[in-house]
Amino acid sequence: MLKKVAMVVLLVMTSTGLSMAGGTVGKDYGKKPWVVNIEDLTVKNENFRTTKWTGRNLQMTVMSVKPGGEIGLEKHDGGDQFIRVEKGNARVVMGASKGKMTFDKTISNDWAIFIPAGFWHNIINEGDKPLKVYVIYAPPEHPAGTMHKTFEESEAAHGH
Repeated sequence: MLKKVAMVVLLVMTSTGLSMAGGTVGKDYGKKPWVVNIEDLTVKNENFRTTKWTGRNLQMTVMSVKPGGEIGLEKHDGGDQFIRVEKGNARVVMGASKGKMTFDKTISNDWAIFIPAGFWHNIINEGDKPLKVYVIYAPPEHPAGTMHKTFEESEAAHGH
């Protein structure tokens, strides 16, 4: 009985912790085979970030960035990242240091962005409609099922 109570308390604390961190948990199809129309999934997503598949070695999220919004300046030291623009117009900036973005390119539908581990980067929506992208992290970056409705929720969850 004590073990069951402890498990329930642990489960409640875990889900409360995710809520307190600014994110909610959605359906994550990871750890099992999954086939999806990624363009349809990406374009229909209304959340800033929705984690849809989390495996041992990689993760896929879909994102919707408001006009004038951005993904946010960040770097991932432990892994590479791939971003594909399904719909919208964006500016991509990258650099080896936070204060020196040596890469700057304007892109739109169907462009892919490859971000090496350790590079600072940001994707800015320069269009007048939401920017729709999907992101592949290797290794996973977010807890399985992470969902942030807004940029502000995402920033709060990452302690920015």
